[in-house]
Amino acid sequence: IATTMASPAAAAAAVDDADPSSSVSSSLDPSVVAYDALVNSSVARVLSSAGKIGGQVLQGSQVLKDAFVAQRAIVLAISKCKQPNINSLQQLVQPLADTISKATALTEGRKPDAYNHLKTIAESLSALTWVVFTSKDCGMSFPATHVEESWQAAEFYNNKVLVEYRNKDANHVEWARAMKELFLPGLRDYTKKFHVTGPAWNPKGGDVLQNFASSSGMAPQPAPRGLPPPPPPPGNSLTMTDLPSGSKTSMNAVFQQINRGEGIASGLRKVTDDMKTKNRAARIGEVPVGTSSKRSNAGVVGSIADRSGPAKFQLQMDRKWVVENQVDNRSLVISKCNAWQSVYIFGCKNSVIQIQGKVNNITIDKCAKTGVVFKDVVAACEIVNCTSVEVQCQGVAPSITIDNTMGCQLYLSKSSLSASITSAKSSEINVLVPGTTDDSDLVEHALPEQFLNVYKDGSFVTTPVSHSGG
Repeated sequence: IATTMASPAAAAAAVDDADPSSSVSSSLDPSVVAYDALVNSSVARVLSSAGKIGGQVLQGSQVLKDAFVAQRAIVLAISKCKQPNINSLQQLVQPLADTISKATALTEGRKPDAYNHLKTIAESLSALTWVVFTSKDCGMSFPATHVEESWQAAEFYNNKVLVEYRNKDANHVEWARAMKELFLPGLRDYTKKFHVTGPAWNPKGGDVLQNFASSSGMAPQPAPRGLPPPPPPPGNSLTMTDLPSGSKTSMNAVFQQINRGEGIASGLRKVTDDMKTKNRAARIGEVPVGTSSKRSNAGVVGSIADRSGPAKFQLQMDRKWVVENQVDNRSLVISKCNAWQSVYIFGCKNSVIQIQGKVNNITIDKCAKTGVVFKDVVAACEIVNCTSVEVQCQGVAPSITIDNTMGCQLYLSKSSLSASITSAKSSEINVLVPGTTDDSDLVEHALPEQFLNVYKDGSFVTTPVSHSGG
């Protein structure tokens, strides 16, 4: 008998077989029947579209299907078992967690060609974690709200797919639409109907682990404990690659190396005469005699000025959220905010910030290749000194200001179409608005960059310059 669950499908069969009276589908709880209908219709639609595309999109969509199969086992257990303790729940959802991690791994490392598709899948799968909701004090929203919030992060990348392929490939557009309908209204409405205040565990059911163990042989296991801290790197050399990145214990090992004193230099290589710059035959970049060094000095000064400070993500004086110097961080979420607070985002690169609530004001300053998703803003959203940023308003924004910015993709919802957009000293500004129907593609509008000024009747008349090709 196996001692671990072989696959999500095996887990589903294990729970189903644990009850001798449930040998046919007619004995399934209505919540399980409805979940199966969701998978057979909406997930199948995503896979059908992915099959026409192939490649990485199909690979990621298969992982999406595996995640829904893994959750099916949990949904079945919810209908047959009483609410488990935290250790048992952790073991029950482990196959789902592993599948979500697999989806996330597809987006890491070298940026894949189907990056936006894979990010849509990875971000959306966090919606499946509604099954671990325990109470209103657990730090999670209720299941239906949790699904909506999770999709908001995924929709940022899903919209990119729609914009990129709307006039190129209908299969990609169909895939993006199928993805959205899978979660909204699909999974959201399912949880709202059957699990509105949390997973509807069966108070008269049996124990989760006993049901699993009775058919699959999985014995109850204690909660996994943290691994002991790794020992310091061997030898006398100070090697960062030998340590886990981002680990507190690894940094302690580094400090122990530094505190050794004189012995720290014993592992360093000796620089021989032929390795010195002055003795190299080819000295690329040598400044000729008489050339001014002002340019090189300016470069040094500029590099010092461009250095970013420490990364910040904090609420100051209960009035101002500060997000500064975040690099390659796409999981920044401001969830507990109110209409009296402002948000200041400064110096972020390759990051995504989500603001899940109404705030007074949002300022995005000196950011590059950064995305910001927000719901409602009371006063204004300001974008200044930025390069290649994307901003999405999902609610209401009375005013949006774009100043000294090169490259801005602005996504507006139907509620924010009345927003006034002011731009100055900016270029490459595109505003995307919803189509006439819910199924319509986003419509892209480019804001003018050039203006024609004509002196007429005692004053200058300014009009945007329109370009037309013959």
